[in-house]
Amino acid sequence: MLGACLSLALSSGYAQATTTQTHHVKHRATSKTASSSSKGNPVILTQQLGTELDKAARKLAADDIATSRRHKEEPLVLIGSAPLSTKKGDVALLIELQSAALCGSAGCSTDVYLHKDQDWVKILDSVSGQIAVLPTSHRGMYDLMVDGSDRWLWDGNTYQDTINAAPIGNLRGEIEQFQNKHKKTKN
Repeated sequence: MLGACLSLALSSGYAQATTTQTHHVKHRATSKTASSSSKGNPVILTQQLGTELDKAARKLAADDIATSRRHKEEPLVLIGSAPLSTKKGDVALLIELQSAALCGSAGCSTDVYLHKDQDWVKILDSVSGQIAVLPTSHRGMYDLMVDGSDRWLWDGNTYQDTINAAPIGNLRGEIEQFQNKHKKTKN
C-alpha cells in the first residue's frame, strides 16, 4: 500500500508544496520537495474564504464573478500571494476563478495584482498555467515562469512575455490602413 500526503510550508514568504510518500510495507518515509532552482518557486493558489486577500480578490474580480453567475455558476475563487518586488514588503495577489463559463481549452486564467499605495494594480492579465517566481529580476521585480516554459519579465510597468508571437502576414500594416481609412471617413 502506498499513502501520500500533501503539506504546505512557508518559505521566503510564499507557499511551497511538499509531497511526502509513506511506504507502509517497508515502514519508512521518503520526502520530495518541489524544485526551486531554475523553474522557480511555484505560487500555490488555494481557497481562503473570508480572509482580507479573499475579500480584495472578490472585489477585483467582481465583473468575472458576475459573468459566471449569469450562467448559473458559482465560481471557485483561488488566490495566492508572493513577493514579486525585490523591495521587502511588496506582495502580489494572484487570482484564478474557476467555472465553466470562465475557463476555456487552455484552462482557467490567472490575473496578478500588485498593492500600490491603497490600490491593487493589475500587472499581469489572464495567463494560463502554474506561475512560479524566479530568482532573477528585471527593474526591481522578480521574473515569472508561466506553465513551466513561458518566461515573463518586468518592463517597469507590467510583465511582458518573452515568447514572440508568430508573424501573421502584414497584420500591423493592415490594421493601420483600416484605422486611417476610417479616420478619413469620420472627418
